[in-house]
Amino acid sequence: MLLQSTAQALVPRDDVGFDFTPIIDVVFNLLIFFLVATSFQQVEREARIALPETVASGPISASLREIVINVDRTGAIIVGGRALEEEALMELLRGSLAANPNQKVNVRGDRLTAYENVARALDLCKRSGITEPYLESTPLR
Repeated sequence: MLLQSTAQALVPRDDVGFDFTPIIDVVFNLLIFFLVATSFQQVEREARIALPETVASGPISASLREIVINVDRTGAIIVGGRALEEEALMELLRGSLAANPNQKVNVRGDRLTAYENVARALDLCKRSGITEPYLESTPLR
């Protein structure tokens, strides 16, 4: 009788299964997390700035340390979705540079704005202590 119960225990059962629900929940949570995380990085780049085209344009950096300065068609300086005056921009750059000596700055000038407006933004960067501001453009098609 002891032998029969051991033999019955080794017989495979058809009702044994694997529950995929927790795995699917984890995958969907990760998907939502990464979708939300990447949308926050795009806020700076969604300003309505039509960049000029160049042959040697660089890739857009996703670095958390960079400051993106947008110069629109009218010459307004926009950082983080807010228009800033020259002094406010210089204060922001000096504070960021004090906190992080390797502060990176991207200047994005609308292709229809006067170059004087872009040069003014670059000059403000230099006067604030940013040694190498990056002038962003889009690659030629």
